[in-house]
Amino acid sequence: METLPETPAAAEPRGAVAIIANHRGELLLHLRDDLEHVAWPGHWSLLGGGCDPGESPAEAIVRELDEEAGLDAGDLRPLFEIQDRHGSGQLITFFAAHWDGDETALPLAEGVKLQFFAPEHLPVLTIPPFIRDGIHRFLAAQPDT
Repeated sequence: METLPETPAAAEPRGAVAIIANHRGELLLHLRDDLEHVAWPGHWSLLGGGCDPGESPAEAIVRELDEEAGLDAGDLRPLFEIQDRHGSGQLITFFAAHWDGDETALPLAEGVKLQFFAPEHLPVLTIPPFIRDGIHRFLAAQPDT
């Protein structure tokens, strides 16, 4: 496990996303609004967002999950960091959590919809490159079942 900084550097834009898996091994993805001012419009992504000033990635992901979907994933654990080189430029901290709820019942405050997808269905989805890289890295580290 990589050591992650506790607080973001003041000049470096930071963000956080969560890879949320259910007991079937499906991953929760978020279809982003197709609006010009939205990063990666119309793409399937992970729940998350940018860090507010003075906010750590761990604080940001808890806030973002609550704001975007009313989701409290209590077992969040940090995984790794990837820079969104072709989008926001932010250094993104990836977190993982387990959640077995009904995604259609979540109060979605941003984006179009939330949906669980089996890993074998991900190749056909339009996903930002850094998110796809993070998902592949996460899945490669999972034990075979």
